[in-house]
Amino acid sequence: MSGYSIYWSPLAEETYLNTLSLILEQWSVKEAQNFANKVESLIEKLKTYKRLCPPSEKQKNLRRCVITSQTSLIYQIKDDTIELVAFFDNRSHHKY
Repeated sequence: MSGYSIYWSPLAEETYLNTLSLILEQWSVKEAQNFANKVESLIEKLKTYKRLCPPSEKQKNLRRCVITSQTSLIYQIKDDTIELVAFFDNRSHHKY
């Protein structure tokens, strides 16, 4: 089996790009590249291990992966697809 397919929701795409933009504004291209590499590595792992990250404390149908101390990814499992729901700042008030 080649693993689970990955689907980026429009919100996931938007929040990912916003996060990269913030990193570029506040830090450096190197830091943005490091973040992008961490996300890519995580997605590769999710293709094989769909329950890699624990369920969200606020919404049990969602799972939360901490990527960095500042940023997490929320995803959900739909049959053979991993849907990336959103990226968010861990320091913010969020619904996940």
